[in-house]
Amino acid sequence: MDDNQFIRSGLVMALETSDDIEVVGEAGDGGQAIETARRLLPDVTLLDVRMPHVDGVDAVEVLSTLSRVIMLTQVEDPDVVLTAVRKGAVGYLVHNTFTIEELTAAIRETVLHRAHPLSQVASAALIEATRAGQAAPPPADPAAHRARFGLSAREIEVMDLIIQGHANSDIAAKLFLTEKTVKNYINRIYAKLGAPNRATAIVTWLGMPPGG
Repeated sequence: MDDNQFIRSGLVMALETSDDIEVVGEAGDGGQAIETARRLLPDVTLLDVRMPHVDGVDAVEVLSTLSRVIMLTQVEDPDVVLTAVRKGAVGYLVHNTFTIEELTAAIRETVLHRAHPLSQVASAALIEATRAGQAAPPPADPAAHRARFGLSAREIEVMDLIIQGHANSDIAAKLFLTEKTVKNYINRIYAKLGAPNRATAIVTWLGMPPGG
């Protein structure tokens, strides 16, 4: 869903080169996007932020009850990222930061409820908001939410450092571990959280609303 016909047409052509992805509808503004989603009930909706009449940030609250929504936009404003997430978006991708192969993979994983695709700027916004206590509302019982994943005490230490934005090398130094050991811990964390990547692990651990 994008008000730019050229972008929409390019996306449709690119996505339809994949055998397992079907584009079932398009819309040029948020209101049309909601009407189209209500009629077609797509598995995933790609939604721009800046659109006429009803913009994407306003539309995502309704659309997320009908479909899993990935924001697909040029907008990198952290406040917009956080607002979209709070209103139900399960992912936030910025144009020119991913390949078409990465986009199609993100759509597949999102359909399977296995991913929260985030561009680096979106991941950074969520991490910074967590540090400032402004992230998406946590689960009603954060301790119970996290306990259900069964992470060990050491894995929790690693995950907390990931949330703070530390790279693997920094985590290794802080915990007096080798970087290879940190990678092993992270792989086990991904398996327990059902997360294919760092961004999804972060939002899963934070209790980001699943949407749709």
